[in-house]
Amino acid sequence: MFIDKVKIFVKGGDGGNGMVAYRREKYVPNGGPAGGDGGKGSDVIFEVDEGLRTLMDFRYQRHFKGERGEHGRSKSQHGKAAASKIVKVPPGTVVRDLDSGELIADLTDQGQRAIIAKGGRGGRGNTRFATPANPAPDIAENGEPGVEREVELELKVLADIGLVGYPSVGKSTLLSVVSAARPKIGAYHFTTLVPNLGVVQVDDGRSFVMADLPGLIEGAHEGVGLGHQFLRHIERTKVLVHVIDMAGSEGRDPVQDWEQINEEIKRYRHDLEHRPQIVAANKMDLPDAEDHLALFKAHVGPDIPVFPISAATHQGVKELLYAVADRLDQAEKEGIVTIVSEQAVLPEHKTYKSEEEKPFTIRKENEEYIVEGRRIEKLILMTNFNYHDSILRFANTIKQLGVEDALRQRGAKEGDTIRIGDLEFELTDSIDFS
Repeated sequence: MFIDKVKIFVKGGDGGNGMVAYRREKYVPNGGPAGGDGGKGSDVIFEVDEGLRTLMDFRYQRHFKGERGEHGRSKSQHGKAAASKIVKVPPGTVVRDLDSGELIADLTDQGQRAIIAKGGRGGRGNTRFATPANPAPDIAENGEPGVEREVELELKVLADIGLVGYPSVGKSTLLSVVSAARPKIGAYHFTTLVPNLGVVQVDDGRSFVMADLPGLIEGAHEGVGLGHQFLRHIERTKVLVHVIDMAGSEGRDPVQDWEQINEEIKRYRHDLEHRPQIVAANKMDLPDAEDHLALFKAHVGPDIPVFPISAATHQGVKELLYAVADRLDQAEKEGIVTIVSEQAVLPEHKTYKSEEEKPFTIRKENEEYIVEGRRIEKLILMTNFNYHDSILRFANTIKQLGVEDALRQRGAKEGDTIRIGDLEFELTDSIDFS
């Protein structure tokens, strides 16, 4: 089964927890802190595997979670970082964040990798918090949570040559004649529902990958039928071979077919109208084909190469393949770049000039004041509330962030319940956690 669009959930591994520990050698009285740091959680990495041609595996497994880093140990031993979780994807996979629509990665080459969800850093052990004022701190951090996100995977077939045209014009038959591919062929519209790929060998030793793309219909650029699903596969091809039923065997007008398909391609993505095209005038073995061919050549002019063929009898197929190989060589020399996404290049660094995200927000719900914010919620997750020193450090941090002042400005009074994440406490001069 060919699957070219899926939605999945990925989560980087959480970092390991830091440890509170002290030296306990026999002849070392009052040993200092010796708690190790936790190890980093595993990243979730997508890697291109040329052996894959579909996203079907993601239909059955939609959750990918990295392993947690190892916890810190005594004697200042740091926990081991978790190995990265590698997820194989086919070449031509585009990865987007489902919430923001942000382009995360465009994976095209064998072995190419992209980190989709980073693992959290390990929490620091109490050796990291020793100071002259507090040489034996009971403070250790929990591991940082790994990044979690829902992403959409979209597969855009990678092929040098794309066969385009209306349904039942002979695209699948042509592909089966020139390659070892065996697409389903039937005497009815939309026999081809998914792209089929075949490797074409030219007699002079050249080769290229050809894709039989499902037939387009009027309104495809607006998503009519399966328009968008079909058209996105055209984006990757370097040369388009427009297959036309020159005999008009179903009462169609070859000229009108040519104009309509090109209009659909142009309106889907205007850049595509400049993609090199060759016309395969198919079904030349049928009546009226010669008359239609003369009218068609007069309409398109000398700039568009037209090759009369019959995929059924193999007439003119060899000449067509030589011309396709020559045009592909020319396109590669000219440096024709296929469209990979709305962004031609993935930026390595991003610069944001908008206002900085607020560290927290406060809202009142019934009798509770709820403090929310990514930074402060992360602080809670990484604070180990089993140790008094850790609690004091947390209280001091949120005070420095201005949470207490903001609460009082919102009308919070002594004894009011404050909730941050799953933690509740009463507002007092000395914060009382419960």
